[in-house]
Amino acid sequence: MKKFGKFILALLLIAGVGFTGFSLGSNMNISSTSNNRDKEHIAEMENLKALLKQNYLFDFDDDQIYEGSLKGMFANLGDPYTAYYTKDEFSRLMETLDGRYQGIGVSVQASKEGYIKAVSVFDNSPAKEAGIKPGDYITKVNGKSFGPDQLEEAVAEIKGEPGSSVKLTILRTEEDSSNSKEFDVEVKRSDVSVDTVDDDIVEIDDKKIGYIHIKAFDDVTWDDFSESFNRLKSENIDGLVLDVRNNPGGALDVVINIADNFLDEGVIVSTKDKKGNVVKEKSDADMDDIPIVLIQNENSASASEILAGALKDRGRAKIVGTQSFGKGVVQKVFTLDNGAGAKITISEYFTPNGTEINKVGVTPDIEVEANEDLDLNKLDFKHDDQFIRALAELLNEIK
Repeated sequence: MKKFGKFILALLLIAGVGFTGFSLGSNMNISSTSNNRDKEHIAEMENLKALLKQNYLFDFDDDQIYEGSLKGMFANLGDPYTAYYTKDEFSRLMETLDGRYQGIGVSVQASKEGYIKAVSVFDNSPAKEAGIKPGDYITKVNGKSFGPDQLEEAVAEIKGEPGSSVKLTILRTEEDSSNSKEFDVEVKRSDVSVDTVDDDIVEIDDKKIGYIHIKAFDDVTWDDFSESFNRLKSENIDGLVLDVRNNPGGALDVVINIADNFLDEGVIVSTKDKKGNVVKEKSDADMDDIPIVLIQNENSASASEILAGALKDRGRAKIVGTQSFGKGVVQKVFTLDNGAGAKITISEYFTPNGTEINKVGVTPDIEVEANEDLDLNKLDFKHDDQFIRALAELLNEIK
């Protein structure tokens, strides 16, 4: 099992690679031209602030103007994963970094449709009891609108003390039409216990096929995965279907450990930063050579794409399903001296063959669309076309 610094590659809560202290405005070498331009910007901001004070109908304080300008500086980069957080926002944000699903029991990500999307709703959770479904869009939290570039802020707002409630505004598109409806739902927060891995065995044609659904790559997932895989191996399975559908990502060390379990010596993933520095995460020579096939979908993101890309490029497994999400960048969290914080995209990662993932995704070897209304938590294999095709591919391989 590999050990190295914690990298987080999740869409669910926050993507980061540790914490770095940084003094806002200190130790900066600024050229004369840049300095003059900065003075012009500051003067323009002061003039606009004066214009607001003279004409704006409602009261405001200077902190609102200052914080808004800093947020705008980051927002105008057009990167949904790079953001500035006020002291209060950053404090609440840090509470989400443990990767646990405390709150209402729903996994969310920024969707390409321009909303915050619920990609998974956990069994026996407040969200499920309240009627929230995978595919629902969360447009407001406690009456405040949140867009896809405000994912972490929305998550921080959703989280809260067990027993308290949060009001979510849900946008739901009907499956059989283009109609959609928006409605409010009150959800009571609680401590949610979530298994990050599901497993099962399917017996067909005198073969035992193991199935492992990895729901997230949290800190506990390596132990969960190892327990499931060892249990399946003890049943003498002939092959394994790995499922990362609706998995938004997680910890890099966890996905590296799982990939390393099935790969011999070689590259799993590489990252490249602004200066062109390349870091390669590698697997060792030890491997389990059980035949495997991996299923993914459009909600498989980040760490899920690292696993799929590595298994595909190394010729270790066929990928079945639809194009993955396409989140192939890494962020670093900076803690500022004043208690505020920033999250900045610092590098991009690539599959072993050097294939780009960001905004592209991993292309499946065998494209199969998902069944409508399929609940992955129910392990309804008979009505799961993607699983059926993966199973057929695996059986063909082990004949």
